[in-house]
Amino acid sequence: MKDLIIEKSKISPYVNFSNKTGIFRLEGRSIHENPDAFYRNVFKWVDKYFQDPAKKTMLIMKLEYANSGSSKFILELLRIIKKYYDAGNPCIVEWYYEEDDEAIHNLGLHYKESVQIPFDIKIEYE
Repeated sequence: MKDLIIEKSKISPYVNFSNKTGIFRLEGRSIHENPDAFYRNVFKWVDKYFQDPAKKTMLIMKLEYANSGSSKFILELLRIIKKYYDAGNPCIVEWYYEEDDEAIHNLGLHYKESVQIPFDIKIEYE
């Protein structure tokens, strides 16, 4: 299975999900008008990955901004990972935010409470 790599654009985050290491990176802005097509491909890849996952899966989130449509799909991605976590696959989320970015910090807190999987919220120092 190939890694999932999607280059960053003005409206899309950088995606680098490694099949071999189990490290998933989602970084940047997610401001799609219609995020369905973008995130559905990510969901399909994740479901396929968990047929033969790495020993541990880590989702590293470094969002600059996510509009409301994208936020719903990001929550869905976290719910998919929770499904596999609940099935016995070790998973952790690392959510990074800039020290003065209250909106991204609060979004991380909301997701952490919503999905109930190991979820670390960390300040990103550049």
